[in-house]
Amino acid sequence: MAEEARKKIEPVRSVKGTRDLLPPATGLWQRVEEESRRVFEAYNFREIRTPVLEETALFRRSVGADTDIVTKEMYTFEDRDHESLTLRPEATASVVRAYIEHGLFNDGGIHKLYYMGPMFRRERPQKGRFRQFYQIGAEVLGSDHPSVDVELLEMLALLVERLGLGNSTLLVNSVGCARCRPEYVKVLKRALEGVKSKLCADCQRRAVTNPLRVFDCKVEADQATIAGLPRILDYLDPECRQHFEFVTAGLRDRSIAYTIEPRLVRGLDYYTRTTFEMTSGALGAQNALMGGGRYDGLAEMLGGPPTPGFGVAIGEDRLVLAVEEAGALRAAVGLDAYIAWMGDGAYGPATKLARDLRREGLSVEIRRPTDAAKLKKSLGVASKLSARYSIIIGEDEVAKGRYQVKDMTSGQQEEVEPARLVAYLKVRMGTGG
Repeated sequence: MAEEARKKIEPVRSVKGTRDLLPPATGLWQRVEEESRRVFEAYNFREIRTPVLEETALFRRSVGADTDIVTKEMYTFEDRDHESLTLRPEATASVVRAYIEHGLFNDGGIHKLYYMGPMFRRERPQKGRFRQFYQIGAEVLGSDHPSVDVELLEMLALLVERLGLGNSTLLVNSVGCARCRPEYVKVLKRALEGVKSKLCADCQRRAVTNPLRVFDCKVEADQATIAGLPRILDYLDPECRQHFEFVTAGLRDRSIAYTIEPRLVRGLDYYTRTTFEMTSGALGAQNALMGGGRYDGLAEMLGGPPTPGFGVAIGEDRLVLAVEEAGALRAAVGLDAYIAWMGDGAYGPATKLARDLRREGLSVEIRRPTDAAKLKKSLGVASKLSARYSIIIGEDEVAKGRYQVKDMTSGQQEEVEPARLVAYLKVRMGTGG
């Protein structure tokens, strides 16, 4: 009976739209994150970590009550205290919330912050898009000067270069500000009145509730109609026009290629002035790698003091996919060394050597006492683990005070004293002496 009961138990599987990231694939994720950290910190950004759970009101206020994220995609629930909580669908609002809550504005100057972590949206799963997805992002809080916009875009250009994504395109636009955008929205509403019957049901709703969101439409049949709508760039006030011209001139001065895309409004309500998106030719139709822009009124929307901001959110799932397709950045695989010991007298010295090498930052595996002790089989294990070197320690080697070090690529073998092994391996692996 017990055997029958065991057979009926169905295995538990991951939730639809989520996935497990397993080795060796996680090695590439780590490389992408390491390179991102290196670039961000070169520009004096420092890491912030915020909770994955926030009060629902944070996103209703910031993202916009009429956006698809809030109306259709957020994972929202009541906890036992009847408080409405939401798994964060994006991180900019959380960063600004933390900035206000901890009074970072009291320090003056600008704050450069970056983050990495999971976000949650109940979207239709597809290539590069998941319900638990990962974002890398950077935010600059405390300055409305367009030089901030240019510097962050320069940083992103360096990041895609370091990741080997040469086939990338930077799209830029301005969505104006609270002074000039209302007049444009009136013009856009009038234009939509005459064509909204030709648009999808979502766009017909947006045309009434939030006309700018029409530009987010991905329905192919709507694109020709949307292309004929008035451009927001034609309705910028002098200050917004000057801001945008400074940004585009700054990009040209730094030899950063860009394309002006007048329909690029981004999908969140808090954006003002500069908006941008970077796409990759390696991703096909769903080609957006990252996007963002300026959000000078967001802090006030969340109850904080006036605080200009500018930031980017990078879809890490798609970024890793693009890096993988490009093939320019590869994860480190395998081990630095495998220790093959034979004979009881060699076990103690072998474990001591493994500890010493690991303390020096080398990745090391050692033959387990339960594994076969024959040298040929041990070297087969080393090869399977992609070890760069095998260190052979028998009782004779312990007695002589010299271990055999075999290069698993060339097959060359050399005797090395234990005290010299760290320096020997580091020199040959190009990591120092």
